[in-house]
Amino acid sequence: MSQPEDEGVATGLIHHPYRAPGEFESPLAGVHKASTVFFGSVAELRARRWVDKSAYTYGLHGTPTTFTLEARLATLEHARHVLLAPSGLSAITVVDMALLRQGDALLLPDNVYQPNRSFSAHELAQWGIAHRLYDPMQPDSLAAALGEDVKLVWLEAPGSVTLEFPDLPALVARVRQRAPRAVIALDNTWGAGLAFDPFELPGGQGVDLTIHALTKYPSGGGDVLMGSIACRDDALYERLAWTHSRLGLGVGANDVEAVLRALPSLPLRYHAQDAAARRIAGWAAAQPQVRRVLHPPHADSPGHAHWRALCRAAAGLLTLEMDARYTAAQVDAFVDALRRFRIGWSWGGPVSLAVPYQARAMRQLPQPYQGVLVRLCIGLEDVDDLIADLAQALAGLPPP
Repeated sequence: MSQPEDEGVATGLIHHPYRAPGEFESPLAGVHKASTVFFGSVAELRARRWVDKSAYTYGLHGTPTTFTLEARLATLEHARHVLLAPSGLSAITVVDMALLRQGDALLLPDNVYQPNRSFSAHELAQWGIAHRLYDPMQPDSLAAALGEDVKLVWLEAPGSVTLEFPDLPALVARVRQRAPRAVIALDNTWGAGLAFDPFELPGGQGVDLTIHALTKYPSGGGDVLMGSIACRDDALYERLAWTHSRLGLGVGANDVEAVLRALPSLPLRYHAQDAAARRIAGWAAAQPQVRRVLHPPHADSPGHAHWRALCRAAAGLLTLEMDARYTAAQVDAFVDALRRFRIGWSWGGPVSLAVPYQARAMRQLPQPYQGVLVRLCIGLEDVDDLIADLAQALAGLPPP
């Protein structure tokens, strides 16, 4: 096809009539980048509806690339609808802002992801939305915190850093019995859609929605920030989708491409890191410098029985509770001495990570942790090399 003779070069380049053949299929979905989306007529512009993903209207409302990732994540999460967000924390804040109004309250487990607690204590509080904490290992603690003002209940399985695994069916049952109108949300980043199905828990009940930090296992490379919200109910989805739209949230097409590329290997990576973490947990439990290993598949970890009853697998996370006689400075020195483990936030990537925590600074309710905690995120290195690295670093601590 050639450019009309009476048309300028610039115009011809922009409005060139060539269209590539429509039939093309390869292992990776195509990457579509757009802010503007063209319409065939004004009537078509006015008729298109983006929220049900039946058509395209504007880049923020979705492209074939983002719709493809959302559909695949819905399958992974056992959900009907998925929304993409710029990060896992962004997904959390969308849920809070969509479902809560001035005078409402939300409940958080005391071992909640710290930025979730911080958003509740600052932004939500200044908007007149209260939050209350409950002990996730005591379903009656959740029941006691419920009231008519509670519109949203957050669950975590397991808890952030300390990795206590709660009795999820019991927690959900308490909410359904005492506050049937409250929405139940679960941070499902640890489960990654593989460990258990939060929408179909034993007893016939499940959560209403999940958020997932795709930054972790779905991206798998430690180089993408993204989150998702998944649910089954159509009305709940539309409520979330309109808030998501009004906030102007979007994700980059190349980041979506990276997650789509990594998804097929997600089960392989998840189970490999699970197996490596179990081996390291067993080794660490025998070390005199370690008071306790916090890792749901480990028999002495809080909530192990709940994990065993519900889960098929576990993420590659474990936390070492160091002997209480070690100071924070000594534990910091242990982490600094690691050579294969790098110091850094996040998890789910190929590189093993270590970060020390002060348990008392993370919790408001009484908690049983005495020593300084070190969270280990197991990557894809050879397990023997990781154990050797931990051994040489532990050798630098004085005998307990």
